[in-house]
Amino acid sequence: MYTFYKTLRFVLGPVFRILYRPQVIGRENIPAQGPAVIAGNHKHAFDPILIDISTKRVVRTLAKKALHDGAFGFLFRSAGTIPVDLHAKHNPAALEAAVDAIEHGELVNVSPEAKRNYTSELLLPFKFGAAVMASRTGAEIVPYAITGEYKLFPRHRVRVVFGSPIKAADTPEQTNRMLYEAIANLLRENMPPEELKLRHYTTYESWEKK
Repeated sequence: MYTFYKTLRFVLGPVFRILYRPQVIGRENIPAQGPAVIAGNHKHAFDPILIDISTKRVVRTLAKKALHDGAFGFLFRSAGTIPVDLHAKHNPAALEAAVDAIEHGELVNVSPEAKRNYTSELLLPFKFGAAVMASRTGAEIVPYAITGEYKLFPRHRVRVVFGSPIKAADTPEQTNRMLYEAIANLLRENMPPEELKLRHYTTYESWEKK
């Protein structure tokens, strides 16, 4: 199962490491087996590749439906990604597919921001997908923060830091707030100072009021 995914990672992984020399910190927080939700900020199209090479396990990533429907859609379908319609208010099919994967002991990677962050905000408002998955399955969420640059010979190498797993709270709302704060803290601790000072941190409660 997922032979194509493993082959693709075997081929692209070394190339990615040579080009970008990524730093992976806290990979021990990703469980060696069993279900988990992996969730973090979204800054670049290459983020899923960085997450994929951070563990030897297969990672089921939620990706926008347009990629699955495009000319190279077969690549995403063969890699086991889960399509999400970013234009829809709710994505029950994507949620059920993710929950099913988790209940079968897999890793599911989610970007709670739902899109790449091109703003000066530290984080965009969070969708509830990761929190609902954790609440429904009992799986822990491993938060991560991606910082640095996806460039050749960058001033700051791209880095992903995985934090301590989070257990689902009594409600998805509480879980989502915990996840938001965990990722925000990881970003503030690891983002280059000159970039961090240009970022505005909006609290979870403030987003709720907007």
